[in-house]
Amino acid sequence: VQLQASGGGLVQAGDSLRLSCAASGRTFSRYVLGWFRQAPGKEREFVAVISRTGGTTYYADSVKGRFTISRDNAKNTVYLQMNSLKSEDTAVYYCAAGSFVRATIETYEYWGQGTQVTVSS
Repeated sequence: VQLQASGGGLVQAGDSLRLSCAASGRTFSRYVLGWFRQAPGKEREFVAVISRTGGTTYYADSVKGRFTISRDNAKNTVYLQMNSLKSEDTAVYYCAAGSFVRATIETYEYWGQGTQVTVSS
């Protein structure tokens, strides 16, 4: 499966932004989907994950209550709604597809190219 992330941009602290990740292929619904991010000089970190049907979601503590992951299997798209953005949310955001509902990078087989989110304080 090929993933294409979009929706990043420059916003102010407290603003909202919605990222999208469109996937090619007919097997989209077979994959667990995750969002990760990587800030300059830091390692890539887990943000959120959603199960195949969307019934199960997990979030990093740093975004819990502010970010919401969702998916539309009919549109082959996964979303990340980001509210109350903070300067520390600034990073390149990546979507990924895998087989397990986990937060570990190694469990994801396919990655999108990333979209930049910059939050000014």
